[in-house]
Amino acid sequence: MLGRAQTYRPGIWARMFGGGAWKLALDSRHDARMMLGGDEIACLDITAIDTSKALLWHTVEIRTSSRIEALTGLTGNAARRLRDDLLAFVNGHLGRLIDDDKEQLREVDRIVGAMVDAHRQYLAQSDIGRAIAAVPGDVARALSHPLFDAALIPATVRRHLPNAIGLLTDPDARTKYNEAFVTHELNTFGAFFDGLGEFPLSDEQREASIRLEDSNLLVASAGSGKSATMVGKVAYVLEKQLHEPGEILVMAFGKPAAEELKVRIAKQLGLEPGDLKCRVTTFHALGLSIIKEVEGRPPQMVNWVESATGEARFVDGIIKDLVENDEDFRRLWVEILLLYPKAHIPPAEFKTPEEYRDYMADNNGKRPKAIATLSGDYVQSLEEMRIANWLWMHTVDFQYERQTQTMDEDGSPRWLKPDFYYPATGTLHEHFAINANGTSPFENYVEHANLKRAGYARIGADLFETTSAQASDGSLLDRLRDELVDRGIQLAERSADDTLRAAAPLVLAHYRKIIGVCIKHIRASDLTLDMLLEKAKSLHDRNRAERFAKVVTKITDAYTRRLDQQRRIDFDSMIGDAVKMVETGRYRSPFSLILVDEFQDISDPRAKLIKALKHQKPFTKLFAVGDDWQSIYRFTGSDLTIFTQFETNFGASWQGRLERTYRCNQMLADAAASFIQRNPAQLKKTVRSSRQAIPRSIRAIPVKTGKNKSAFADACHRVLDRLDTFLSGNAEQWRRHDGEKLKVLVLWRYNLLNPFHGNSPEFANIVVTGKSFHSSKGLEADYTILLDVSEGDYGVPSRIEDDELLNLVIPRPETFEYAEERRLFYVALTRASRGTFLLYDRDQPSRYIAELCDLAGDDVRFESVDGTRLWQCPVCITGELADRIDEGGATVIGCSAHPRCHYDRPGTPARLG
Repeated sequence: MLGRAQTYRPGIWARMFGGGAWKLALDSRHDARMMLGGDEIACLDITAIDTSKALLWHTVEIRTSSRIEALTGLTGNAARRLRDDLLAFVNGHLGRLIDDDKEQLREVDRIVGAMVDAHRQYLAQSDIGRAIAAVPGDVARALSHPLFDAALIPATVRRHLPNAIGLLTDPDARTKYNEAFVTHELNTFGAFFDGLGEFPLSDEQREASIRLEDSNLLVASAGSGKSATMVGKVAYVLEKQLHEPGEILVMAFGKPAAEELKVRIAKQLGLEPGDLKCRVTTFHALGLSIIKEVEGRPPQMVNWVESATGEARFVDGIIKDLVENDEDFRRLWVEILLLYPKAHIPPAEFKTPEEYRDYMADNNGKRPKAIATLSGDYVQSLEEMRIANWLWMHTVDFQYERQTQTMDEDGSPRWLKPDFYYPATGTLHEHFAINANGTSPFENYVEHANLKRAGYARIGADLFETTSAQASDGSLLDRLRDELVDRGIQLAERSADDTLRAAAPLVLAHYRKIIGVCIKHIRASDLTLDMLLEKAKSLHDRNRAERFAKVVTKITDAYTRRLDQQRRIDFDSMIGDAVKMVETGRYRSPFSLILVDEFQDISDPRAKLIKALKHQKPFTKLFAVGDDWQSIYRFTGSDLTIFTQFETNFGASWQGRLERTYRCNQMLADAAASFIQRNPAQLKKTVRSSRQAIPRSIRAIPVKTGKNKSAFADACHRVLDRLDTFLSGNAEQWRRHDGEKLKVLVLWRYNLLNPFHGNSPEFANIVVTGKSFHSSKGLEADYTILLDVSEGDYGVPSRIEDDELLNLVIPRPETFEYAEERRLFYVALTRASRGTFLLYDRDQPSRYIAELCDLAGDDVRFESVDGTRLWQCPVCITGELADRIDEGGATVIGCSAHPRCHYDRPGTPARLG
């Protein structure tokens, strides 16, 4: 029990970083209200008390129908304690109201009992609360309060609650009733569900249509009929007259998806789409209509809001202006692009030395084991690249790893290759991978460095050193400058135009994407530079993160100023304004049932709009449908934890599954499901297919690429030719009518791989469409061809997409390696019903291919572009076995990945058959 009075406030550290200076007082002598500063909040007015995690701390939100108070600046434990104390305080007041008028409980008992006896509807807690609320008096107000919890009211009061109230106070009693009700409805409405849509709804879909808890999450597998379920839900509640059409809101993320749902719902109800009274819309359109209704006119949106590339062009203009007019920004921007193209991650963070090398050294197929620099040299580490690029930026003449003769202890010559040699003064420069404590992550490295120092000393070489420790603490480039200036080496900085022209287009595109994500989060959460700099301390490459924090803050400030000057708002601002109008009661929601499609793509601003609508109108219900396995839009601001932690965000809920897929055959479904669930944070599902397993549905095809990716286009066309010829030879097995063709989707991670350039080839038996992995979501085909399923910065998984800079603004970052890239590959993998072809760089096969081999075994067939069976290496899996001459001149069966893989044995591949 709470004491007589208790006070809560944020800590000093939180107030330093914008955590506020609120003060909340709970006084048990005045339990009808709590005091926040000088304002009263009546307990009966509160609709919800939630906790959420911001960038640096946690928040407790107190919601009423007309306001929301955010108590920020709390640790996780402090936030949970405050939430629990608030719930106990509110229920203490509710218990007293009940205790003051026990006679009224009889009428409440009669009302609840009548609901049970009628057996007319599924009973969520809000349904019981709505019925009780019809009874006048404080007891009914207490029992129907959204925060009423029988476990938190005094035991002396609980003893007086009548039996029928057990449905409200005992979750098991309500569950037992609802289970019986669902069984009853499945029988009663069997014919109704049989007649919905093109095909009868499955048992899973029917149950999801019937269930109506206060919050509901339907976790749907790829191709499982989630849209049909949403149509079924609307049709069922209208048939039962549980909600009026005008009380139903159906939300989709894109206009085409919303239009499709609207047409399907209208068709099911026997209406023209224009006559449908249910509101089927996008978040964008809903936000606009809310503002228009409140203010009498639509908001003035930025003129690029409907353009797919408009925001990017707007931000590009801001960057260009800042480069021209802000010297500090120009310096930071150039350094980020040329000196910090990717984060320097310590070797210890990688599973193997090879993974570390691959992360550092990828060059998009060019010299894949070294790192390209602006000077044309190929170096061995990102720190050396930083030095070489800085020297190029300052027009310093140097030679990389110039062979230099030194002397051993016995006087014999010893040849070394110092990292950098400066001809102007004959100076040698070694950059040692040595940490501040004198250790190195590499075996015997310190001993080797000492031997090099001794050799240079014996010849009296002019030598200076830099170290990884200096790279980590940010002093590396200052030390380099000082050493060169002390020796009289001239530094002449290149112009900004020259340096910016040297930036790699892919690096520039990568940073633009990250900036777009950061702008959304910074504006939505009111993040400051101090907050970002504080978060930067926790990242591996702090120097890069601090520079980026300063850059993205300047860009965001300029972005906001431009919108203010134009007196316009962007999409996120519009959603935020709509949320405030709902939270303050300026907009009165007519909706008592909200359905949301593709819920895995929900962002924080959209979630706030749903919460605001749900909490404003008492007893409003939420039905969300989506698939966390297909969450692939983090770059647009989506936050998967809103989905995976649904109950934390939206309260006690029912969670169902759609686990039958009507798309992939069972072999593909099993392999894809096992693949995605290797991330333990993904929700668990067992996928059952309506299509029988097709053996060897996954075919892996190595492609020799050389120094560019054009080889994938040629390989793709050859596979298409082969597939068309194969289908021509067995058309009687699949062609149901004259002219029928099978669908083939050709998919790629990045658009530079597009083999068609807008002109898809024509074939006799197949129709070919090309798409990126992202744009293929929601599509299906008989066959798919996935291009460049290879390792690399721009491969599959794409190493650049998991950039740690996103953790500057995302409060709940994912910890599983390449989590979103794994989901994106799952999306691409599950577009096909019959089979998929994975084309990969013969020298850099994606780790995902080896994983699929581990999961699907012989159902992954390795073959050439022309279809010849290739035999897998039993060691590295993705290499193929072929004749090779060993060092002794003997013919052996060797792995194509030699020398990366050393497998060989006597024999010839023919003997493997």
